Amino acid sequence: MRTLTALTPSRRGILATGGAVGIGALLAACGGGSGGKGSGSAGGGAWAFTDDRRKKVSLAHRPQRIVAFTGTAAALHDFGADTHIVGVFGPTKLPSGKPDPQAGGLDVDKVTVLGNAYNQFNVEKYASLSPDLLITNMYEPGALWFVPDDRKSKIAQLAPSVALTASRTPLVKIIERYAELAGALGADLKAPRVTDAKARFEKASAELRAAAKANPVKVLACSGSADLFYASNPGINADLMYYKSLGVDLIVPDHLDKGGYFESLSWENADKYRADVLLLDNRTATLQPKDLATKPSWAQLPAVKADQITPWSSEPRFSYAGATPLIEQLTRAIRDAKKVR
Repeated sequence: MRTLTALTPSRRGILATGGAVGIGALLAACGGGSGGKGSGSAGGGAWAFTDDRRKKVSLAHRPQRIVAFTGTAAALHDFGADTHIVGVFGPTKLPSGKPDPQAGGLDVDKVTVLGNAYNQFNVEKYASLSPDLLITNMYEPGALWFVPDDRKSKIAQLAPSVALTASRTPLVKIIERYAELAGALGADLKAPRVTDAKARFEKASAELRAAAKANPVKVLACSGSADLFYASNPGINADLMYYKSLGVDLIVPDHLDKGGYFESLSWENADKYRADVLLLDNRTATLQPKDLATKPSWAQLPAVKADQITPWSSEPRFSYAGATPLIEQLTRAIRDAKKVR
């Protein structure tokens, strides 16, 4: 599931109105962001990386001041490539001040948060960081995740960007691309933290395959909002594509909305797909079981009656360390589930 009432079907989000004060002066002061203000050369000279737009970014030195989408920064942290991340944008802190789940193991108190929601990217603050490089996901071709359309031209003037695809490609392939980028940024991909995480990922994947074969229950990835119930498409979401390739019997909606990520259903029709297990979107912007309990149609779903609901991180962290707990959690849910249809 990719969108809720706060997001559009294209995953590009609600755009903020107006502009930041003083942006023109900051753009001029930063000189277009072609080289940033990193201290010296890292990695022995020029740096280059070709992203999933087939766009080659070339810099005089390895980036020393990186700003990234929070989930992207968290994935790079897992690979040991977060040393030079100075700023993040996207879900970073909960109202309590604790890290948002998308932040993973990233120390959110050591980076500048440019905005905690879709339309909050603070360009003035971004410029003040003198960035060398911006890195984010790409759910739609050419669309930079959490970079608002009404400010993207100003943002692009400050520093070049790298975008890695986050959909329509199986999870493991995206993780491999993140590893490639992390290596280019200076991470040691042979370090125990990386190799151990990969070994655990492979073990977890094998166990999920075995569980799906031994107990072939039907699973529906879904999400709930105040007005709609969303049935997600395992043919486009990277994690669901991977789970399906391992043999998980994921329900495929037959009437997808524009964009292809899900089918939106009225709550009266929430029982259209009768699943044994519900993989429920656990993002902070979505309704959780306690919130959904007041909806009669939710309470009547067979999987809900059987208490066969498991959390779904619908925007997974694209690293071995980030993905493995999700796979292990789904494996347990499938192993323990009973057919209720």
